Amino acid sequence: MTMNRPSRDEAANPTKFNVEAIAKLEHEALSRRTATERISDAIAKFIGSIAFLLLQVLLVLAWSAINLHVIPLVKAFDPFPFGILALVISSESVLLTIFVLISQNRMTRQAERRSHLDLQVGMLAEQELTAVLQMQHKICQRLGIDVESAKQALKGFSDATDVSKLATELDDKLPG
Repeated sequence: MTMNRPSRDEAANPTKFNVEAIAKLEHEALSRRTATERISDAIAKFIGSIAFLLLQVLLVLAWSAINLHVIPLVKAFDPFPFGILALVISSESVLLTIFVLISQNRMTRQAERRSHLDLQVGMLAEQELTAVLQMQHKICQRLGIDVESAKQALKGFSDATDVSKLATELDDKLPG
């Protein structure tokens, strides 16, 4: 998954380049799914739809109508309190939960990859900005521009950020 540097035309429109790069990452993530993950995603998508809800409601209504003798000439096969229906719905719930969990696990892995990528890009941007500030400070010194008034503020920004120290400080200060 290598991202190329933007061409001159793409650099003129960085938003378009970024959108295309993100879309490419998403397509690659979808293509890496296993067959089980593809099936689970399709099932999870279907069970989260109005069509599935209507199908479930129709199933329970038809089952109830048949077994409560609402439909004449149709013999009841699961009298009230509908033990077979409860077994079918319970079994379906277990299976559907497993499919949803498989899909959620895949999405969690994908979110973790995005988070790591975001952290890497953020760290690179911080390193680049630190280098730019250091060079800019040297240029100002060389040109004899007085930067004493901003020197204290720049000091904190021109030092490299210790990510481990920052993470520890965040852990100490964040609740729970």
